[in-house]
Amino acid sequence: MRPTTKHETPTMVFLHGVGLDHTMWAPVQAMLPDTAVYLDLPGHGTQPALQEPTSLQALADDIAARLPAGTIQLVGFSLGGLIAQRLALDLPDKIISVVAASTVCQRTDQERAAVQDRLATARNDFSLSTQRSVQRWYPTNTNVAPEVIEHTRMVLQNNTVDSFLYAYEIFATADQELAAELSQLQQPILAITGELDPGSTPQMSRRLVNAVPNGTLQLIAAARHMLPHEFPHEFVEHLKAHFAIEEVANS
Repeated sequence: MRPTTKHETPTMVFLHGVGLDHTMWAPVQAMLPDTAVYLDLPGHGTQPALQEPTSLQALADDIAARLPAGTIQLVGFSLGGLIAQRLALDLPDKIISVVAASTVCQRTDQERAAVQDRLATARNDFSLSTQRSVQRWYPTNTNVAPEVIEHTRMVLQNNTVDSFLYAYEIFATADQELAAELSQLQQPILAITGELDPGSTPQMSRRLVNAVPNGTLQLIAAARHMLPHEFPHEFVEHLKAHFAIEEVANS
């Protein structure tokens, strides 16, 4: 891994989750550097819809072609976290540190069955899938502002259904593909998730930390899936503390 020089400041790059877009980071943007970059995944937001089945490698290659110059501190949320791990493996001199937020890892048979059930619901009734996602992410006692919840709902509903399904297939399966390579991921990686996240569970984050050479685990008490929405300040504090490790090491 190439160290940064005293004159080189890494760029923070953020990758959202499946069915969302770069606007999911709005609640935390004011607390982050103005130089931070928020990319839409292939098939999401301003990017063209996916027209055929894809792969984790294809998603990562698309993002790699759009990364800014210089070294990167990479933040991936959910599916974005899987892509971030793939990029860290592929570009070890460019990606110097990783945060995998609310990200799955080495699902058990039961956990794979659960995500396949959610994928089947999306195939059969996309509107119901959206409704269940919002209910799962934002319980009735949530502290998230109603306008943020409504914006998330609209982003989900506006997906091209086939494109969403192609991306969700990768989210549902790519953790198994990555499992054999995680021991090669040398960069510092922070696995952070909500204590109450039913899909990207604390156990999955522990598996990720145990599988990589340089991993740190952070669990956010009382949080579910949407950490940047539920606990934006705590999320950013953990982000900055993790990335400061690289800044100090290379100063």
